[in-house]
Amino acid sequence: MKHTLSGYVEPTAEKIALEMGLALVDVELVKENTGRFLRFFIDTPNGVDLDALERFHRRILPLMEDVDYDYMEVASPGADRPLKKPADFERAAGTTVEVRLYKALDGAKVFVGTLVGLIEGEIVIDMEGREMRFKKQLVAQVAPVIELDEEAIDMALDGVFDEEDDADEDSADEE
Repeated sequence: MKHTLSGYVEPTAEKIALEMGLALVDVELVKENTGRFLRFFIDTPNGVDLDALERFHRRILPLMEDVDYDYMEVASPGADRPLKKPADFERAAGTTVEVRLYKALDGAKVFVGTLVGLIEGEIVIDMEGREMRFKKQLVAQVAPVIELDEEAIDMALDGVFDEEDDADEDSADEE
């Protein structure tokens, strides 16, 4: 008998994650060109490392023998992980998020603002003093907006790319 995502996979993965001190962020079973992928996204407040991903994979793998998939992946959800659970919305309150709708509202499908929260089944954001409310069932995705400071990145890398450019110029001069 093949097991279902919501009836077996998710509750089993949730239990294993809790036992290991991890949070199960999401589980998905998706069909792609190369086959069916069973993906687990796990996290902790301090992030996850490769060892944690591998330990979870080894622990969950034998429990998924009766699930119909071709490939299994265990990954960190990343900094821009979509907000799905009430705890995600609580954690992200006050941050800038992007709300993507299934259908356009007032000519737009994407809205960016400060997350107020998930209130009475609605996603509430503040767009420069204007409160916007979206019924959860109309929202395709809510995700944090990651703003990169290129100057800070350049300083942190301390000329790493400049050295590569110099090496490329040296090899070009030799030819």
